[in-house]
Amino acid sequence: MKRNVAVIGGGQTRHAARRQDVNQVEMVNEAVRAALLDARMTMDEIDAVLVGNMEFFEGTHFTDCWLVDGMGAYGKSGLKITTGGTVGATITCAGAHHVASGLFDKVLCIGFEKQEEGDTGAILSGVAHPLYGRSMAGAAVGYFAMMGSSYMATWGAREEHSAMVAVKARQNARKNEYAHLKLDITIADALNSRMLAYPIRLLDMCPASNGACAMILADEKTARDRCDKPVWIRAMDTAHNEQFELDWSDVTTKRPIFSRVSAARLYKKMGIGKPAEFFDVFEIYEPATWAELVWYEDLGLCGPGEGFRMIEAGKTEIDGPIPVNPSGGVLSTNCIGASAMLRVWEAALQIRGEAGDHQVPREVRRALTTAYGGTNWTVLIALSAGLDD
Repeated sequence: MKRNVAVIGGGQTRHAARRQDVNQVEMVNEAVRAALLDARMTMDEIDAVLVGNMEFFEGTHFTDCWLVDGMGAYGKSGLKITTGGTVGATITCAGAHHVASGLFDKVLCIGFEKQEEGDTGAILSGVAHPLYGRSMAGAAVGYFAMMGSSYMATWGAREEHSAMVAVKARQNARKNEYAHLKLDITIADALNSRMLAYPIRLLDMCPASNGACAMILADEKTARDRCDKPVWIRAMDTAHNEQFELDWSDVTTKRPIFSRVSAARLYKKMGIGKPAEFFDVFEIYEPATWAELVWYEDLGLCGPGEGFRMIEAGKTEIDGPIPVNPSGGVLSTNCIGASAMLRVWEAALQIRGEAGDHQVPREVRRALTTAYGGTNWTVLIALSAGLDD
């Protein structure tokens, strides 16, 4: 990139199933004010504003226009971006490119979703083809049910392993003051929760959350002048393509899944041979428990069929050798337009040592974040505490 780019500030709202105390403008404004306060900046110093959500989920379009007051975007350059569940990470990448190019020095990135004002489930039910994807009419649940069934049949995992992921996520969320589902659950609780589509149970899936996240990206000079702990964006990679029903029935390394393709490209850019040793923490976008196990393998954190062994051994716990989602992840908080940006902001907080009760109990210098959307659309962003890390 022409110029180095850093995250110099950020903020998020508290997330919940209902935020009837605010409208969309007010909710977004909460995150923007928190980001400006964190960066010790005023809105006058921001050069451009990038915003995104899944507007179909609320049924309200042109959000970049009617959220102007809440975003502070009046008279400023900007973009509205929508790329499915990846939108928060896509906004971050777009903001980074605008700063790296020299077009702007300071860019405000905003992701949000207020799902209580629409019907996300109804919209997602139309994702699959009405004929060829008929068995996937449950959209997300159907996709991950097929993934879980395939994973168990292929590698010998059991439902208890997905329950371990569910417990890890919700127990980590209990340490995160901003998380939505702060559930004190056990493996038995997860296994006894309502079956949605075998082997997916209620506690295997993410919630529908309301909330927003905002981050301020800046060039190197601004970052060093204005920020005590800048977090540098070291590499980004995006792999978007369409995937069809039968692709979900193959969880082996033979399938050209885009999380694996994207990870391989990013590791090549950075010269990384052993990602599990290189990165100190991972914030990955896991809408379902089985997806987390599969994506351990896709990201190269273990070998094929070893993902469930990692959770079984506690390797991805907050105090384990490969901490994954100390924030509670998407399984605990899923305000879709902000979910991918939350992965980046939570990773940045870990590097700054400011994650509070869910801080990883060792020094964090490097982090990898992922975003998921559509049918395995993928965005990866690598962060570090220094440009030499």
